[in-house]
Amino acid sequence: MAVNRITRNVSINRKVVTCRKSFDRIVLLLSTAAAAFVMTTPPTNAARLANPVAVFSGIDKITGRITTFDVYIGETVQFGALQVTPRVCYSRDDTEAQKTTSFVEVEEITLDRKIRRIFTGWMFADSPGLNAVEHPVYDVWLQSCKAKSDLPPPDSASNSQ
Repeated sequence: MAVNRITRNVSINRKVVTCRKSFDRIVLLLSTAAAAFVMTTPPTNAARLANPVAVFSGIDKITGRITTFDVYIGETVQFGALQVTPRVCYSRDDTEAQKTTSFVEVEEITLDRKIRRIFTGWMFADSPGLNAVEHPVYDVWLQSCKAKSDLPPPDSASNSQ
């Protein structure tokens, strides 16, 4: 009986070792295939599109009125006592997950007519509360970027007069 039990344990151990070797070979084969795939596949970075127009929304907390306004890149638009100037506005094409960002400068015109910078930084359309401008009277946030506006570009507006 003892010999039979030892023989059976040795047989089981051989099967375990054989299965373990097979498993290791499969893992090695899959790892090699995955590494080869990663090395041969070029990285696909989402194309960042620079847009000439940034679309903002702002709320006047006194009246409760929400206003949406277009601003050309590099131009300044006044919203209440705030001056909003987008420097860049990036989005992605329609085939990618949307990620709209804009680098914005916001200045406040104080009661004594001085201009004071109250915000400089990135705004994200998909997270409006992350870096929105919060002012005691006005809030401003990025809505989107777009290729053209119903408003004439600043250069053509000055040429037509």
